[in-house]
Amino acid sequence: MHIISFQPLDKTMAIESITADQKYISPSKGFCCPHRLLHGGDSCCNYVKTLLSEQKLYEAVQSSIKRFQDCAAASKTCDLHQS
Repeated sequence: MHIISFQPLDKTMAIESITADQKYISPSKGFCCPHRLLHGGDSCCNYVKTLLSEQKLYEAVQSSIKRFQDCAAASKTCDLHQS
């Protein structure tokens, strides 16, 4: 029995969804990544797209969770600086 992996399709769909968000949704909200603002480097979206292209899907998701937690903490820090 041959098992078909959908991982490449899943990763491609995730990357394309992030790209669509960056192009069509985020600009209309005026959103800017708190992690990038506080620490520099890539936005979380670009970071996750890179992970998806370089790692297995499960590994990319695990790394993304940590990044989003760090971004949430950065958001609180940025809010304090803007007050």
